[in-house]
Amino acid sequence: MANLVETSEQNLVRNTKVEIEFCKVCDYGGHCLVLAEEIKKKSPNATIFCKKGRQGAFEVVVNDKLIYSKLQTMALPNYEEVVEVVNDVSKGAEPREIKGQQPINCAIS
Repeated sequence: MANLVETSEQNLVRNTKVEIEFCKVCDYGGHCLVLAEEIKKKSPNATIFCKKGRQGAFEVVVNDKLIYSKLQTMALPNYEEVVEVVNDVSKGAEPREIKGQQPINCAIS
């Protein structure tokens, strides 16, 4: 009977849900697809949703916890760090916020 419980728990752990809200106006849909592909390489059982959202957004939520917000940082996340967090969560860890970000290419003069 312990094997059944372990199997059930393993299946629950593996079902990691990732939601990425992106700005359509900013043309971040492509970024969402690239990040989704990178996540799937490392965590093939993750369920990933790319959805159009608020202007300027690129918000990454893992199992209902916000781990990265472009609205707060003004930069896209470091994809490797997002992939690492999702992989850790798929193994049973709690989602954690990430700090890594891509360079900001916008210069306002």
